[in-house]
Amino acid sequence: MSVRRLHPEQPASFAFNRENLAWAKAQIKKFPEGKQASAIIPLMWRAQEQHEGWLSEPAIRYIADMLGVPYIRALEVATFYTMFQLAPVGKVAHIQVCGTTPCMLRGSDEIIKVCKKRIAETPHTLSADGNFSWEEVECLGACVNAPMVQVFKDTYEDLTVESFEKVLDEFAAGRVPAPGPQNGRKSSEPLGGATVLLNGGGAIVVQSPVKSPAKAAAKKPAAKKPAKPSGKAK
Repeated sequence: MSVRRLHPEQPASFAFNRENLAWAKAQIKKFPEGKQASAIIPLMWRAQEQHEGWLSEPAIRYIADMLGVPYIRALEVATFYTMFQLAPVGKVAHIQVCGTTPCMLRGSDEIIKVCKKRIAETPHTLSADGNFSWEEVECLGACVNAPMVQVFKDTYEDLTVESFEKVLDEFAAGRVPAPGPQNGRKSSEPLGGATVLLNGGGAIVVQSPVKSPAKAAAKKPAAKKPAKPSGKAK
């Protein structure tokens, strides 16, 4: 992972708006006395959402003061997790493209080519209109639905070049496309449909069209051994 640094241009200050401040105080109360620092990640995420999709240095200090932790501890969290953007991102969408092995094998390189063509040639660069930006990140946790991208808090999965282009078109038109698989399937169910059903009696029936050689061998009846001669002459 490359070194992550704070952006050289920072706002003068940061403070939660009334709604987010009430939300933050409720989150802090979920933790026992002395453990309030555990709320740092959700608070940073909410601050990022409020501040046009990126986490400023004043926001990091503001949250550290709320939680009573040293600034360096808050900076460690902000710079470690790629979910926190330390520089301005696209106002409409910041595309995080998963480039880990499963997504790479399923075509993430083609998704990156679309980002370079439609947004900017290099990552962490704003598009001409300032509405889009992109970067390549490590595993986003939807390997079975590869390739996939994350846009802020939503993921878009089972992508092809064509379906990814449509996702970008929707954002560009001011609409938020439906997140999740983009090939019609629900969640991570098999592409060919469900293989596990419930019958009327509630018993689970597993339909498996292919039997493993090991199971097939286990179910094969053992061959009968020939009877040993008794040794008695007839």
